[in-house]
Amino acid sequence: MRRSALLLLCLPLFLIACKPGANSPNSPTNRTVRAMEIARSQGPLALRTFLLAMPKGADLHVHLSGAVYAESFLRAAAEDGLCVDPKLLKFVKPTGKSCAKDLVAAADVVNHAESSANQDLYDKLIDAFSMRSFVPYNEWSGHDQFFATFGRFGGTDKKHTGEWIDEVVSRAALQNEQYIEIMDTPPFGHAATIAHQIGFDPNLAQFRQKLLAAGLDQEVDAAAEHIHSALATRNQLEHCGTPQATPACQVQVRFIYQILRGFPKEQVFAQTLLGFEAISKLPEFVGINFVQPEDGHISMSDYTLQMQMLDYLHSVYPNVHISLHAGELAPGLVPPDGLRFHIRQAVDLGHAERIGHGVDVMYEDDAPALLKELAAKHVMVEINLTSNEGILGVEGADHPLPYYRRAHVPVALSTDDEGVSRIDLTHEYVKAAEDFTLGYLDLKQMARTGMEHNFLPGKSLWAKPDDFTKYDSACQDAQAILPLTPSATCFDFLKSNEKAAAQWEQERRFRAFEARW
Repeated sequence: MRRSALLLLCLPLFLIACKPGANSPNSPTNRTVRAMEIARSQGPLALRTFLLAMPKGADLHVHLSGAVYAESFLRAAAEDGLCVDPKLLKFVKPTGKSCAKDLVAAADVVNHAESSANQDLYDKLIDAFSMRSFVPYNEWSGHDQFFATFGRFGGTDKKHTGEWIDEVVSRAALQNEQYIEIMDTPPFGHAATIAHQIGFDPNLAQFRQKLLAAGLDQEVDAAAEHIHSALATRNQLEHCGTPQATPACQVQVRFIYQILRGFPKEQVFAQTLLGFEAISKLPEFVGINFVQPEDGHISMSDYTLQMQMLDYLHSVYPNVHISLHAGELAPGLVPPDGLRFHIRQAVDLGHAERIGHGVDVMYEDDAPALLKELAAKHVMVEINLTSNEGILGVEGADHPLPYYRRAHVPVALSTDDEGVSRIDLTHEYVKAAEDFTLGYLDLKQMARTGMEHNFLPGKSLWAKPDDFTKYDSACQDAQAILPLTPSATCFDFLKSNEKAAAQWEQERRFRAFEARW
């Protein structure tokens, strides 16, 4: 058949697309590939404008406290009546009705920043709460600055959690993101108290029973109240469910239960157990993760024990999803032996379905075999380029992203702590494109991978894991339809599988985006 005749057959877009036409040089996807290269040739600002509108799917590695910009913390501190220590550049709670003489009211800093003294303090606080303007100096690295920020802007009331969620999802909506898994730490004071009272029992099954008998799981109610209140505030701020609803309402949010790994083992186990209990009972929480610096003394010395805790709890709660910070290390930060096993143990002992950072993978024992294992098990790596550069000094040719991609390990870009780093997810897409010469199809693959590895319930839209060529049999007939329209069978499938429905929406967005070029 002549090419002209073939093109005529493919003209009605509401019909099944002809495969040769879909793969033609002038297909929407190929036009989009060329559009990105044109934007790249015009410079990073043009590239950012192009990528800002690109459907990015999910951000699967984002800490709520680290995602909030410093200006928002200052505003909340002023509302809460907190004080500022101008020497230590941190928030302090007042001991009485007013701040002590050596402190400054946060409200004065925020509301009277036009005065030179307060503007200077305001600027210093923004820098202290983030990586803005930071330059490493003697005995103070990017790693030190990054983690120190969390101790400085802490102390604001939990009532602001809904505001923080709104800030994060509103920013996400502007970048064509549709789903975020936010790491947060619900209240766990009761769990920690009874754990210290009982003391660590190396028989983890017995220790679990002791903690539950002491009422540990009662604190699940506090987690429920915390998250339900925050989501109610978010919905109110965004006017969700009303004609005035903002685009942020369209961003799906689920939560990852954060465990603080840098504390004594009895507390870590108790908080982890509480997390597994909460995730089993609260649909808003879809997985668990360990946070705090991986190079910390307890994090390093108790690493294997903590993975054993997960191994045991996974046997009791097999349906709880696990994503772990592992390999957020670099040579010199810890002794060489500390680089040899964290990612492998996170997968083999900790049952991690996703790895956060994974920067030291090429320093692990038998790195080629580990990469092969990650690919075979479809363990996704959450790539945080700006964070890795700022904290670990790892970037460009020293970053393992190309090794993961060559080994066919699934990878997706994420922000980690966009407020502290003063970035957004689009920034990470631009950085990946520039630093690793990635094209549109590479970034599209990574965006799809993020949605493939989210922890939403139900089956994937795709017939095979990490193979984005064919839909599940229930929706295959609809895959070639333009515009994307589900059949009755496909509609029922999407209705029963939340993950597949989110992926379907991502594909709809890709088709709309690619039709622009």
